[in-house]
Amino acid sequence: MTMLDWIGEKAIAFEKCNSKRNVIVLCIALVVITLAVYFQVGDHPFSTFDDPSYVTDNVHISSGITGKNISWAFSSVEAANWHPITWLSHMTDAQIYGLNPRGHHLTNVLIHSISTVLLIFLLLRLTGSLWQSIFVAALFALHPLHVESVAWVAERKDVLSAFFWFVSLLFYAEYVVKHRPASYIFSLISFMLGLMSKPMLVTLPLVMLLIDFWPFDRYVHEEHKQGQRQHFVIISLIKEKIPFFACSLISGIVTIYAQHEGGAVSSFESISLIYRIENAMIAYVKYIGKTVWPHDLAVLYPLPSEFQFWQIICSLSFLLLVSIAVIATRLRFPYLLVGWFWFIVTLLPVIGLIQVGSQSMADRYSYIPSIGLFIIAAWGVPDLIRGMQHRDGILALVGSAVIFASVVLTWQQLRYWRDSISLYQHSLQVAPGSYSVHYNLGLALAEKGNLNAAIHQYHEAIRIRPNHPDSHGSLGLALAEKGDLDAAIRECQVALQLSPNDAKAHYNLGFTLDMNGNLEAAIREYQEAIRISPNNLKAHNNLGVALVRKGDLDSAIREYKVALQINPDDTKTHYNLGRVYAKKGYLDAAIHEFQVTLRISPNFKDAYINMADALLSKGDLDSAIREYQNALRLSPNDIDAHCNLGVVLAKKGDLDAAIQEFQNVLRISPNDTYAQNNLGLALAKKKR
Repeated sequence: MTMLDWIGEKAIAFEKCNSKRNVIVLCIALVVITLAVYFQVGDHPFSTFDDPSYVTDNVHISSGITGKNISWAFSSVEAANWHPITWLSHMTDAQIYGLNPRGHHLTNVLIHSISTVLLIFLLLRLTGSLWQSIFVAALFALHPLHVESVAWVAERKDVLSAFFWFVSLLFYAEYVVKHRPASYIFSLISFMLGLMSKPMLVTLPLVMLLIDFWPFDRYVHEEHKQGQRQHFVIISLIKEKIPFFACSLISGIVTIYAQHEGGAVSSFESISLIYRIENAMIAYVKYIGKTVWPHDLAVLYPLPSEFQFWQIICSLSFLLLVSIAVIATRLRFPYLLVGWFWFIVTLLPVIGLIQVGSQSMADRYSYIPSIGLFIIAAWGVPDLIRGMQHRDGILALVGSAVIFASVVLTWQQLRYWRDSISLYQHSLQVAPGSYSVHYNLGLALAEKGNLNAAIHQYHEAIRIRPNHPDSHGSLGLALAEKGDLDAAIRECQVALQLSPNDAKAHYNLGFTLDMNGNLEAAIREYQEAIRISPNNLKAHNNLGVALVRKGDLDSAIREYKVALQINPDDTKTHYNLGRVYAKKGYLDAAIHEFQVTLRISPNFKDAYINMADALLSKGDLDSAIREYQNALRLSPNDIDAHCNLGVVLAKKGDLDAAIQEFQNVLRISPNDTYAQNNLGLALAKKKR
């Protein structure tokens, strides 16, 4: 049979059993179910795990699409990765939605849903089998292992890279069938975009070689067509993919550089090669287990101190036996070999041989690899029960049950992602022992104001990993907020000893010294943080505040202006700059900064009060009254606003209204002597 005969046969089968209408209806139904299950993530906040560095605290992202930010996206190795397309995607969301998490979450869901449809079309193009294609795509869309990739904003790189993976394979299939050079070029471009979204796609050329074996059967067809030995055919198919392999090689080199620069790669001294191989073998089996029985899913699975010998032997034996079996039966059941090695090969970059981070495995790493296991199930189970009575009904029932169970489990797993505290508490319950999860739980609790619980989590993180600088630094900040400044300074100093060139450690120490009143030392630490990280917005801002307290207003203004060059829309910086201008007597400049502050953050109560004070100093009483009233609409019990409004009303001669404002203050704070004095003066003027 020639290649054209095979393609024609597939096309006829497709036309006979699958009308376009059926395909479209099933695609729409699957997308609707996927959106219905995942729509709840729109109500979820950003996570404290990576979302700050990827979006909320990243000024290049939060300020949206600009020429400067686009240039940064292609030149930066921030977050220990080079993935400019992912950065541009986050920037686009920030441009459209600002920092409203709903839009960022729903973009992930939308891309995931589109990828599901692309997977259906890819499998249909490859095999012509509608129901198997729908089943694989449904598992991809709704399997609980994939919740992490979709519900986590920082994992935009997962859903985005998978989108380009499917597009690239679709163009490749088109090239194989129709031999159009344009399809080959589009496939290569899509692959490059995927690599620039997440470098895990480096294995795609190997997957292309797998689908050359099945379902394209190119090894046999090319051998018959060209009259060459099979090993020559294999070499020619590899040569065909040289541009893809070249892109993978370049991406791999850039990724290793980025991860080394970001300090994300563990050395062989800290984690031996033997240990990594042991972890890899066991992790492969665990991924299979969690795909078949997805329970106790966690945001991070910590590396154990050691592995049991029986685990290593059983895992190795299982992997070898399955590999030998699928190779031995490759002619009779070719989909087994393709599905198995799709799973093995695509997991290889993240299986832990190059150890990045502190995890032994991660749910998000299974996003593309699990498709291989789904293919085995979708084509293997029908073959397994071939000839059985009521076979089609059994397959429909079992398939529906599996998909329904996936929907239920995915819905439940999404509930854990409703906020960071729920996520980390569940993760520690099912996979205890992660210093990173304890640390991030501490951050989430501190963000909610629960300092005692946050401090406990930081101590747990330090107990598990005593040399983790961020845990010491965050513990220092929490202790400082509680007023235990001496202990806070000690913790921040420990963090700095562990990581002397860490800008965050210098900033944290500066903050605690600042709170302790040691301005000179605090200023030095802020300056050191800025030297290490010139775009550290918080350091510039806090240095400006410290310089104001020192009385060096001109230097403070310079720091605030630098901060605004980093992020022109930073509310706090505009507000602080306005206050310094007011202190300097530059009232018009101060009013302008407060106006900008309120344009960005209309509910910034203190900006209204400070603008009213500046207007009052200029003698614009009516405008001052209006701004004090705006502040009181936001905060009806603000004593300063009531008092100052009363003073302005008294200056205007509206003594009754002024008396009312001073009485409002005394209702809130009966012992306020300033209000008592002004009320007495107003009453005296009224001869009361």
